Amino acid sequence: MVGSDRGPLVQAVAFTPYVAAGSLLPLGLALALRRRAAAVVAAAAALALIGAVAPRAVAGAQPAADGPTLRLLTANLLLGGAEPGRLVDLVRRHRVDVLAVQEFTPDIATELDRLGLADLLPYRMLNPEPGATGSGLYARFPLAESGIRRNQGFAFTQAYGTLAVPGAPPVRVESVHPASPYAVRVVPEWRTDLRGQPPATPQGQLSILAGDFNATLDHAPLRDLIATGYVDAADSAGAGLAGTWGPYDSDLIPPVTIDHVLVDRRIAVRSVAVHPLPGSDHRTVFAELRLPAG
Repeated sequence: MVGSDRGPLVQAVAFTPYVAAGSLLPLGLALALRRRAAAVVAAAAALALIGAVAPRAVAGAQPAADGPTLRLLTANLLLGGAEPGRLVDLVRRHRVDVLAVQEFTPDIATELDRLGLADLLPYRMLNPEPGATGSGLYARFPLAESGIRRNQGFAFTQAYGTLAVPGAPPVRVESVHPASPYAVRVVPEWRTDLRGQPPATPQGQLSILAGDFNATLDHAPLRDLIATGYVDAADSAGAGLAGTWGPYDSDLIPPVTIDHVLVDRRIAVRSVAVHPLPGSDHRTVFAELRLPAG
């Protein structure tokens, strides 16, 4: 609430939804023991936590967008180790128009095209690199003004381009991957990379950011980015508590929501769903959007 996610608190804040659910336990205990002062404090804490988290499970009002539908999928490929066949199947089955990928390597780039991704999404801006720094953007529609940005933190790259969707204004899309706050010493890089993400342009071009933000809606830097004129698609669709990273590669970490699709507030969100991607420690995020007419 007050942006106190600093130092070691950055990682802890990611688990706020679990703390919100657990906040009912001390309240119940205080009531059972008839400790009035403790119950008042516990109730205040529970109300604050649940009030901040629960709205993510409730769909919000949508703008009156009457243009074409845009289906977007984002996927972190975990050093290129994700199953390419599963990813191509998701693209084909959900009729994806835009695919944003992170941790995109030369080997998986070749395999995706071999499995038919080039036919499904022929337009692309790709920067495959060994390890975790590669990025890619695939599209069904032509891309213009495309390129690659490199973040300052871990040198993760971000592919971007302006999408020409028939019947809609141009839409700038970027595959997002700022530094991860895996240790206290790298929190400054995490904060710098999030501050460096392209802000929304509410009076200008439509913009979409999609990818592994390494931040949840409880982190102040991500909320600051959203406040420039974005909407978190999952939050808007009532799916904002769906975990996207955590135990999917057998780590004993409760799922947290660090993969997002941020859309311009003029874009309507029809639905959001997460899907497993074997070989990755992330789940994919699929968003069905409605663009303004143009």
